[in-house]
Amino acid sequence: MPIIRVALNVPVDTLFDYQSDEATQHDIGLRACVPFGKKQVTGVIIAVNSETQVPAEKLKSAHCIFREIEPLPAASLDLFHFCSQYYHHPLGMVVMNGLPVKLRGNKPVKLKESSNDLQYSLTKAGKQIDLSSIPARQRIARRLLTEFHHATTLTSHQAKQISPRAVKLLQEWVQQKWVSAIPFPPSAVKKAAAIPTLTAEQEIAVNTITTDIQQFNTWLLHGVTGSGKTEVYLRIIEHILAHGKQVLILIPEISLTPQLEAVFRARFPATHLVSLHSGLNDTERLTGWLQAQRGEAKVILGTRLAVFTPLPDLGLVIVDEEQDSSFKQQDGLRYSARDLAIFRARENDIPVVLGSATPSLESYYNALNGRYRSVRLQSRAIKNAALPLIQCIDTRTNKTQEGLSEPLIKALDKCLAEKHQSLVFINRRGYAPVLLCKACAWTALCQRCSSRLVVHLRDKKLCCHHCGHRENFPRACPHCGNQDIAPFGQGTQRVEETLTAHFPAARILRIDRDSIRRKNAWQNILQAIHAQEVDILIGTQLLAKGHDFPNLSLVGILNADTSLYSTDFRASERLFAQLMQVAGRAGRANVAGHVLIQTEFPDHPLYHALQKHDYDALAQTLLAERKIAGFPPYVYQALLRAEAHNIAIVLDFLTQAANLAKPPRSVELFDPVPAQMLRLKGLERAHLLIQSSSRRQLQAFMTEWYAQINKLPAHKVRWVLDIDPLEF
Repeated sequence: MPIIRVALNVPVDTLFDYQSDEATQHDIGLRACVPFGKKQVTGVIIAVNSETQVPAEKLKSAHCIFREIEPLPAASLDLFHFCSQYYHHPLGMVVMNGLPVKLRGNKPVKLKESSNDLQYSLTKAGKQIDLSSIPARQRIARRLLTEFHHATTLTSHQAKQISPRAVKLLQEWVQQKWVSAIPFPPSAVKKAAAIPTLTAEQEIAVNTITTDIQQFNTWLLHGVTGSGKTEVYLRIIEHILAHGKQVLILIPEISLTPQLEAVFRARFPATHLVSLHSGLNDTERLTGWLQAQRGEAKVILGTRLAVFTPLPDLGLVIVDEEQDSSFKQQDGLRYSARDLAIFRARENDIPVVLGSATPSLESYYNALNGRYRSVRLQSRAIKNAALPLIQCIDTRTNKTQEGLSEPLIKALDKCLAEKHQSLVFINRRGYAPVLLCKACAWTALCQRCSSRLVVHLRDKKLCCHHCGHRENFPRACPHCGNQDIAPFGQGTQRVEETLTAHFPAARILRIDRDSIRRKNAWQNILQAIHAQEVDILIGTQLLAKGHDFPNLSLVGILNADTSLYSTDFRASERLFAQLMQVAGRAGRANVAGHVLIQTEFPDHPLYHALQKHDYDALAQTLLAERKIAGFPPYVYQALLRAEAHNIAIVLDFLTQAANLAKPPRSVELFDPVPAQMLRLKGLERAHLLIQSSSRRQLQAFMTEWYAQINKLPAHKVRWVLDIDPLEF
């Protein structure tokens, strides 16, 4: 009897063997429902063998194999294997993490027929079917085939007029790959958007990349904000689509999806596009995933999880805003979607384009040493659109009232008078970050995290932005009884209140995670901005990336200095990228851009580089510092993270793990230390850093060490290996 080897979503790094009399080699990649302990669980068949190491009396039988959708292709299984090995995470958890939620359950998938009409056309295999080979009694099949030969395409509506059963037959033919189906009315009916003329720089970039489009290359498209990177993507995609291939575009934030989706649909109205992100419900996500897997969707736009989508005709991968830390998963399987995208492109022998105005230092370094091929866009794409003028407001001499300085208020007033839009950027939501008692210096702390509770004044709540804990606003200080407790510092809600007091006639809109929780709220906000129904925007980093607001002329930046004295060695790189992105929202069309940064350190080299729009100067300085300090990209790092209810248990576990390690001379192991935020969500955390100048030797050591750590008793401790960590 055949033996199926199944990857299950359990924290054990092994495959599980089951008997299945119906299994064949063609079932590799299909889902199977199997008994596991007292439960039934679903996993993915990784192999079908004729023998097993499990004793016959212990070998269980699989309940069933689900065959209603196509199996995962070999390329997807290879990606999962690589991901499991590189990130040292159980294969079953990697595989099930990469599937839509609806495919993880113990039931076959039943998709309702779309309410939209579908347009069917014969595939290559379908065109080879001989009409005379279909028996005369199969009248519906004969009529459908005859119609295809006459009209080349059929809609669901037209098929129903032939027979009510015709649509069901067409769906069977889609499964057999005789017919392909796309939504109708086809967007081809819509007129394609006007195609802008390329600038000289854009033309060079497009020609350079498309010349080598048939093979693997990692391209770093380094273009200033507003330089038209999206237009370069569109031209390269057009080239790929002309060859019938699929394109995967990864974006860091769900908030960028509506705008980019609109751009792609307008440019390629006849092309089937799907979006894959966490804003979709489970059915919507599965529908898009299946359309991509069947090759029907040609453009796939998604956030980091979309990197695992099976794509049979993949011809190009684009990673927009490649420097963004959102591409790195920060819990469970800690993968980098950008790095997996590069691996996937290499395995498929296709190009991958990494786009950014401020590349990560790792990518910039790889471009400098020739591992990546670099293409630059150094001027804005729209004629007469110049890079914004950036100035610093010295808050040591220009004192702030409620977080706003006099020069910034005057600039906002002038902007309103000229009927232009302005943006006030503060990367801190809520009303105020601290609730303080002025008598005894008590502050409201989260009981579950090593952090302060943030004041949300409208809800009369104190909230933890790390664990979600909420509690009522106290009437008096719980420590000394003083009733004079006050919010301290600024958040988006407090800035909104201050601006409303200063400019009562202005239309002010706050944009942060609290204001865009409802479905479609983000699309409505974007429409209001583009329709110029907003005068002043107040926003967090949600507004920093990728958005194009033609009438925005002024950007004011508050509280930027906090990152200048961070313990994180990447803080300067992140701050520069964030400020460059925010500044880049201004002056993108015919409106001149002006950026004002409130700071106590106007002479800091980071602000000087920002004022000159000189990424290279800062990058060279930071690389020199990293080389001296022995930080990435000059070394490769990994963290063994652990957490438990007591820090002593955590440190004891990490010490035991360190004692097991026998690193070669090229691999350095540091002592266990408590995490920067010691307590998070009720658990105390610590980690142990491992680094090496050789990725290969680090990986070889980690593989051996991972197997040893797995044998340690760890019932009170949760631990995970974090390869190429971004947060400490």
